[in-house]
Amino acid sequence: MSHLSQRKEKNCLNCGTHVIGKYCHVCGQENIEPEESFWHLLSHFLSDVTHFDGKFISSVKDILFRPGFLSKEYMKGKRASYLNPIRMYLFTSFIFFLIFFSTIHISDRQFNSKVLINGKTIEQVNKMSPQDFDELTKLLNQGKPMTREAFRHYSDSINKVGGIRFSSRIYKTKEEFDSLSALDSVKPSWIQRQFNYKLIEIYKKYGNEQGPVITAIVNSVVHHFPQMLFISLPFVALILKLLYIRRKKFYYVSHIIFTLHVYVFVFIAMLVDLLVSEIHFLSSWGWTNYAYGIIGLVILFYLYKAMRNFYEQGRIKTILKWFILLFSFLTLSILLFTLFLFVSFFQV
Repeated sequence: MSHLSQRKEKNCLNCGTHVIGKYCHVCGQENIEPEESFWHLLSHFLSDVTHFDGKFISSVKDILFRPGFLSKEYMKGKRASYLNPIRMYLFTSFIFFLIFFSTIHISDRQFNSKVLINGKTIEQVNKMSPQDFDELTKLLNQGKPMTREAFRHYSDSINKVGGIRFSSRIYKTKEEFDSLSALDSVKPSWIQRQFNYKLIEIYKKYGNEQGPVITAIVNSVVHHFPQMLFISLPFVALILKLLYIRRKKFYYVSHIIFTLHVYVFVFIAMLVDLLVSEIHFLSSWGWTNYAYGIIGLVILFYLYKAMRNFYEQGRIKTILKWFILLFSFLTLSILLFTLFLFVSFFQV
């Protein structure tokens, strides 16, 4: 409530409605004088921040330690005491991705597909003597030496984007690709042709080096991660709607609210995971190797408890639907990742 004086006029300055009392019954604005001092503006800001923090802290506490509770409270109409689910999702996702993108480091060395083993490139391996070639390829083929043709297929297989094979040869022009492809017994498909055309453009841009090319694609995919999660949200809610289609009291929005709260917990858990990762990087403590797996198990168990508490079904039914939801989410993630991989590839 403001400490400014009330206006004598009864017209709302925000929407023009006749005001009865201190607040407009249409838009909720307080009917006070519009002039305010700097100190009033500052105190109003601090009040809003502490009010937000209070709601956020209490909401996070319930999210962490009472799976499904906040979603149930929201559906009961108890909303003034808790932070809005969408605001909570946006706030936690913003904090997570801010830290995530500031800590992740992707370098060209991590994706230098020219190096196979012992620092040898594909070209160097092809020039090896038969004896040296057999010794090297034994390491790649469970102790059995490869033929030159088998190695060619192997080297081609490490140059893939979204399951589509690209030749290990770096073509300089589209015309060169078309002329050499015409000599192959198996002609490239339209999709392979378009991808190779794009590769030619990318290689020209990055100086015919595979490391920077793959790094650029991976960076693009990683920076699309927030969009992937956001797009997955309504689909996860739809899966839950289908799983609980006989529970008429749960509308589609109910599943959206539940999914938002689960995602908030996942963001918080992943922030802990990032913290553990940094501790491991700085200290190399042994216990951090187990922390990643424990955090993953906590997320899975949390999802089960949240489903059990929110949808109020028995253990067997909840476990069965939990498995179906996980499988469906995995399938959805693969589809979205493939889609964004294609998008990222053509955006590089």
